[in-house]
Amino acid sequence: INIHFKKVFVLCHGLLQFSQLLYSSYFKSSLSTVEKRYGLSSYSTGTLSSLHEVSNCLLIVFLSYFGNRVHRPRLIGIGGLLMSISAVMLALPHFLSQPYEYDLVLLNRQDICDLQRNSSASESCGRDESRRLADTRNLWMLMAAAQLLFGVGSVPMQPFGISYIDDFAAPGNSPLYIAILFAVSVCGPAFGFLLSSAMLRIYVDMDKVASALSPGDPRWVGAWWMGLLITSACLALTSLPYFFFPRTLPSEGRDFKKPHVSLFNFLKMFPRMFFHLLLSPFFLVLILAQCCFSSVIAGLSTFLNKFLERQYSASTAYSTMLVGAMNLPAVAVGMLLGGVIMKRTGMSLKNIPRFSVLMLSISTLMCVPLFFMGCSTHKVSQVNHYQIGQSPSNCYANCSCPSGAFNPVCGSDGVEYISPCHAGCTNFTKNPDNIHAVQLYTNCRCVTGSQSHARPSPCANQCSHLLLPVILMLSAGALVACLTHNPMYMMLLRSVPSEEKSFAIGVQFLLLRLLAWLPAPALFGMAIDTSCIWWKRVCGKKFSCGYYDNDVLRNRYLGLLVGYKVMGVALLAILGWKVLRTQEYTLEKRPDGML
Repeated sequence: INIHFKKVFVLCHGLLQFSQLLYSSYFKSSLSTVEKRYGLSSYSTGTLSSLHEVSNCLLIVFLSYFGNRVHRPRLIGIGGLLMSISAVMLALPHFLSQPYEYDLVLLNRQDICDLQRNSSASESCGRDESRRLADTRNLWMLMAAAQLLFGVGSVPMQPFGISYIDDFAAPGNSPLYIAILFAVSVCGPAFGFLLSSAMLRIYVDMDKVASALSPGDPRWVGAWWMGLLITSACLALTSLPYFFFPRTLPSEGRDFKKPHVSLFNFLKMFPRMFFHLLLSPFFLVLILAQCCFSSVIAGLSTFLNKFLERQYSASTAYSTMLVGAMNLPAVAVGMLLGGVIMKRTGMSLKNIPRFSVLMLSISTLMCVPLFFMGCSTHKVSQVNHYQIGQSPSNCYANCSCPSGAFNPVCGSDGVEYISPCHAGCTNFTKNPDNIHAVQLYTNCRCVTGSQSHARPSPCANQCSHLLLPVILMLSAGALVACLTHNPMYMMLLRSVPSEEKSFAIGVQFLLLRLLAWLPAPALFGMAIDTSCIWWKRVCGKKFSCGYYDNDVLRNRYLGLLVGYKVMGVALLAILGWKVLRTQEYTLEKRPDGML
């Protein structure tokens, strides 16, 4: 019965970790939609995505003290329920904010040139506009609180779950149980991105029919909130079994002595133990290298789908599906192959840095062609293109265009316009196949040439055919880089004495959160924001970015990724050079030098 209890616990913990990663990856993949819906900058959404690391870092020290002094399964269950509540809180902005609205000529003629409209009315800041700004501020705070609560709930899951398994499993069974645990949970991110792809194909307000829009329209907002409710249910269901596990299980041939150290003495010892670890150059350089590569993963998981959307005009749902179906499986395969290579070759402590430097250098070089696999932003009137002999805005000066209008159209002259009003279009024809949609905007005063009309969609992207080659190259680079994951983790375990391994792993998680997972998404978001060339505005204030300089966006986003990789490779090279010349950091004194 006890054996079955342990196997059931391994299964339950794998499912809970699966649900947690399902939630995290789903939210990250929906950030570009949340950004568009509430007028947030990429810096704001990047900060939001990593806020759970703050509360996690603050509590991890106390968690490392309590260990097996508490009822671990019950605390894991409580943490899972807190994560479930946080997922519901994160979806609340959809129900608390006013319905999503987009310019539609068939309903109110707001996005078409109206020479009779009062120009002052178009510039006024009405009650709806003021509320949209208030929603942006208040709902961001609500989502931030939800993320902080999620961080609190996730604290007991990883250390308590693994220690519970390791304490009561036989030495030979523990690695197998933990391997099964990660095999189940590693599918979470892939399913999260695929779930996001499915949800974002559904219109955000399900009680309304957006028959004039399609998922490829820049004004389209998918049902981002629906997947959060699904992940909340998964977290709640997978948390309940933990309340039925006992505090302890009979160990498989091992006895454990519980340490009797007071909390005060532990807190007094913690700084000394912490700085003692950091004073080890081997440990410190290895952790900094891991922070560089974790920052790369943070930048890709948070903003890769947005990068694909903006560079290659992919819909949010399609770009998210590509990441979930191609990039994340490549990461999992790379980690698995890295473990196989480690086992088959019996790689020594000397050879791990060499192997890692080689693989990560190849992965970095594979990113270089990506800088050239893109194209410049197409011509957008009054944004990055001005017609010769035409002063800015004089062709639509009397159209009374609303300041917040955003409904891109492509003129017959090949130039894109922010809206039909900004193209000076005074009329339109309906689509015979869909009476709720516009077929063509006509009598457009800003469109040059013999034909002065505009199609109700952005102008075609000239490099959309590069989307699949780019995602394939990114996935191949990720696979090669992840071959080093298992060897580098083993190198960390062998860089500290046996009695300090648990504490070293805790310090590793703490530093990775503080130096990589917390700041990196905000840094990548800031780099994306600095490439924006036209911001949507509400009441004269920035709302969200409408157009990016694609060349700048590509160079800054990929440049940051490559920069982190180069720093990580350099640190590993220093580590390898140090190991080759001295054995003072080889704490596992084996004559053959094997791990």
